[in-house]
Amino acid sequence: MGITESREFPANPRFVAKSAVDSFPPTLQLPKGREIKKMGQDHTCFCHFITAESSSLDVKDKFVLVSPRLELLDWNCVRLVYQITGAGSLQLHLRPEGENFDFTLWTANKPSDSWLIASVDLPNTTKPYQLLMEGTPGQGEGNSLALFEIHIVPGYCIECNFEEHHLCGYNNQWNPNVNWYVGGSLARDPQSNLPDDHTMNNERGHYMYVDSVYAKRFQEVAKLSSPMTTTPMSGCLSFYYQRDQARGNFFSLFTKDELGHYEEIWRPDVYATSTWKLVQVDIKAPHPIEAVFEVAFNSARGGYVALDDISFSPQFCHQETEPIFDPSISDCDFEEGYCQYYQERIGGSVWNRVSVKPNVYRIGDHTTGTGSFLLANTRFTNRPGYVGRLHGPLLPENHKYCLRFYYTVHGFVKMDNALALYLYEENNVAQEKIWTISETSRDVWTEVDLTFQKPMPVKIVFVTICRNFWDCGLVALDDITVTLGDCPLRPPTGQCNFELGDCGYIQEKNLHRHNWIRTRGQTPTSYTGPRGDHTLGVGYFMYIEASHMLSGHSAHLVTPELRGSDGPQCLSFFYHMYGSGTGLLSVLLHRLHHGTRPRHRDTLLWKRQGEQSISWMRAMIEYECRTRHQIVFEATRGPSIRSDIAIDDIVFKHGSCKDSGDSIPYSGFSENFNEIEY
Repeated sequence: MGITESREFPANPRFVAKSAVDSFPPTLQLPKGREIKKMGQDHTCFCHFITAESSSLDVKDKFVLVSPRLELLDWNCVRLVYQITGAGSLQLHLRPEGENFDFTLWTANKPSDSWLIASVDLPNTTKPYQLLMEGTPGQGEGNSLALFEIHIVPGYCIECNFEEHHLCGYNNQWNPNVNWYVGGSLARDPQSNLPDDHTMNNERGHYMYVDSVYAKRFQEVAKLSSPMTTTPMSGCLSFYYQRDQARGNFFSLFTKDELGHYEEIWRPDVYATSTWKLVQVDIKAPHPIEAVFEVAFNSARGGYVALDDISFSPQFCHQETEPIFDPSISDCDFEEGYCQYYQERIGGSVWNRVSVKPNVYRIGDHTTGTGSFLLANTRFTNRPGYVGRLHGPLLPENHKYCLRFYYTVHGFVKMDNALALYLYEENNVAQEKIWTISETSRDVWTEVDLTFQKPMPVKIVFVTICRNFWDCGLVALDDITVTLGDCPLRPPTGQCNFELGDCGYIQEKNLHRHNWIRTRGQTPTSYTGPRGDHTLGVGYFMYIEASHMLSGHSAHLVTPELRGSDGPQCLSFFYHMYGSGTGLLSVLLHRLHHGTRPRHRDTLLWKRQGEQSISWMRAMIEYECRTRHQIVFEATRGPSIRSDIAIDDIVFKHGSCKDSGDSIPYSGFSENFNEIEY
């Protein structure tokens, strides 16, 4: 369904209405029969809005509105007018047709005593989808959520001609003296020297302006901010402006990220403009940003600045503008080589690509448990000490980068120089040390996340220093990734690493069935279980504690309901099965029928029995299921208490697995402490 004009989702006939109008087409659905009230009238017009109140909500229940099936081939913008009273949250999700998971586009949880506007970008796609508005008012009296409008308009949310009352979600940062106002219309002062609107080229149109007449202090500032972008975008931002008495004001355009960092991207090259002047500026937004139009006045005679017709194109305005840099050139898991990393050759190679057979002394690599990683070791050099520098590729300036890598150490007496991370300039001069190792869990892969941004091209350099043979040990690196923007705090949709909870997974219990336990660190029974989690090294994972169970008893961990999808699905996860009495780990597919799971429909997708490795191992399972279903992780205790089984980092992805299945690792214990394969 192509959208050529604003569209409002009408309410569902099942809503309880407290006003006269109640004949709307059935375009919204309410899962689980939740009731949402359509109440009252807005204080500015005779319009309806709908509310969700805590008084009619069960514990852990939610209100959900579901849109019609949408086929929007071009970029669109969803505008929401909402209010949160007391405690509660609203979330907007996108549900692609034929996929298991909903993708969260927007969330809000701050209360307000007035209506608020949110704008959410919908990138162009060829796949039909639905939008879901999910509301959860807080428990207790006086908590409620309200929706006044849901509109889908063609174009980008950052675009605006200021002709509608909501101003496209643009926001004036209030100042006691100078502010952005809506200009135009027939009601303006006939003595005013403000211009006509640019959109309609007459007095009936509207635009935004800021006037110095109320300025009382030197360089008072007015700021007009766009909605925050919600999806990566790059291209040409265009707008029209006029300036009067330009020597008395300063006009600039900034971008502002989620952490409040500003970057100026444009300022005028002329003083005054008697007519509307077009500006086109290239903008790159790989992470969420706001466009901020800022005007500062020297005095009350600083004139005015007017702004109108902001638009955006995915093509850059200027041919010389380089496309957004792809930071994945810095990614490396060292399975196929060194990627674009290299080391200084002075005194011999310090960093070497190795694979090991996991044993009681040493774990395998972080990527799969059986692959390769980089290891710095004194026995690789021809002298008792060393300085090892591993250089990455050059990263362009003025980008915000998130660097993630994993390291582990073994045998160091002092950690002072075991591993540090520097930023080097193009000419190989150290610019800044941004991280150094501290006392940490040894022999566990530990995650590091760092965010940095520099005004010059830089490269990341890992440095390890060994003063003498006796003080030093082994330091290893694996799975280096670099992305644009701030490091994410939550895992993407379809992933669970158990760091923030159980991800809605369900424990199934009966007489002979026990619980999976969420924990961190080493499990209590010796010679079984992992030393730390797979995600961070110091984070959480799920496991069964064999000492609390009888032989043959099991525990079931069940995913939330999955809708089913067209084509193959790839399920990957990491498992840990170490101990002489290790039992069985199975992954089962449960098909759902009217909310129940008939036992005869269980399908075994994957299993491993007995001790596998002291390392975390990766499993990849490809399966197809077009109906609603759940995935069950079943762990069965073996003959002894050394039978702890753990899982971590569960990921569902649409499409085939890159590597089908997983390899059976070496499961014995080598007596050779330095057994390394090159």
